[in-house]
Amino acid sequence: MPVPVPRQRIVSAAAPGAVVTAATAATGTGSGTDLTLLVVEDDPAGALAVPEMLDDRDGTRVRIRTARNLTEAERLLTDDVHCVLVDLALPGPRASGDDPLAPLRQILRLAPRHAVLALAASADAELAAEAVRVGAQDHLFREELDGRLLSRAIRYAVERKRADAVQVKLTESRLRAQENARLERGLLPTPLLEGSDLRFAARYRPGRSRALLGGDFYDTVRTPDGTVHAMIGDVCGHGPDEAALGVELRIAWRALTFAGLCGDELLSTLQQVLEHERESEEIFATLCTVDIAPDGRRAGLCLAGHPAPLIARRGRPARLLPYEDGGPALGLLPRARWPRRQVELGGAWSLLMYTDGLIEGRSAGPGSPRLGQDGMVEMINRQLAEGLRGEDLLEAAVTEVRSLNGGELTDDVAVLALERARG
Repeated sequence: MPVPVPRQRIVSAAAPGAVVTAATAATGTGSGTDLTLLVVEDDPAGALAVPEMLDDRDGTRVRIRTARNLTEAERLLTDDVHCVLVDLALPGPRASGDDPLAPLRQILRLAPRHAVLALAASADAELAAEAVRVGAQDHLFREELDGRLLSRAIRYAVERKRADAVQVKLTESRLRAQENARLERGLLPTPLLEGSDLRFAARYRPGRSRALLGGDFYDTVRTPDGTVHAMIGDVCGHGPDEAALGVELRIAWRALTFAGLCGDELLSTLQQVLEHERESEEIFATLCTVDIAPDGRRAGLCLAGHPAPLIARRGRPARLLPYEDGGPALGLLPRARWPRRQVELGGAWSLLMYTDGLIEGRSAGPGSPRLGQDGMVEMINRQLAEGLRGEDLLEAAVTEVRSLNGGELTDDVAVLALERARG
């Protein structure tokens, strides 16, 4: 049998000292924000005698709904209810045992987003205080209840609930950001170069706001035969999905490299990984890999739609490694091939690998031409002439590219350097 829904009542400043029941209604006007109060009390007549509740200073109307039990309260707890006044003398659920706060606990479960006030007799002051500790925003004593007190208590409870909700969201947001930061830091690679005389440095700047990780990825490892393998890549886009795919490709590259794959065989397998993991066929990734011989004087180079590395030798200006005969980006052609080109490094050298975020920024602010590879080579040569090396060189390069762009770069930027100091 459906439970009857009591009529909504309005307590108005025009009726001072009025007794409001479920059968009476009065309209009030004013510039204040209307509030809706749900009263849950066990008076069989459904009447709670309250004096004037409105503060004439702003003309706020307080609409009152009454519920005689928890079942009716659940039906009347709609989104337009601002506050619930629950009588602690209300009979609790059957399974509650002797818990005097069972009705309040049930209301708190039913109305997690609503402000809640507890109504008690003045003789139950300890119980009323416990109600606040349990979760009510405030408590009121029946014998002291008047319109001004109730109106003020409703406003206080509503604002406190809003403040609590904002604080909870801020705390959740902060904890989520901290957790994301820890996760992203854990996903950034740790180079495995034990036993190698090469120096390693890297810089990473994601284009995504407040992120630590974007669609660019890199890694460097030394295999048991003494070969140092390095790679850098870029998944199109720089959102969280692209960042996740970049991490998958990097981990796959490391595993395949330790398994002995190299060159075309390795890139073909990585393409299979990308095709399996990407969300759509439009997603692709560029990649550059180098494998440096144990003596450090030569390397194999593979390019999959990626800009060629830059090499700087002692006493010579930096220049790009040969980039002819490269293959397409991973994910573009189903049966593509990626030739491995042998390059001579010489004695002492620095090898700079980067993603296109480093060269696609503007050269002189918004509207100017792109920096491009030629502009990057000129910039690096100037910084090398100033004596910058390793991490200092990478930091200066990323900082200058951002300055030339006239503001933050919109694309991810990853850059790494490998350096051999002795000839």
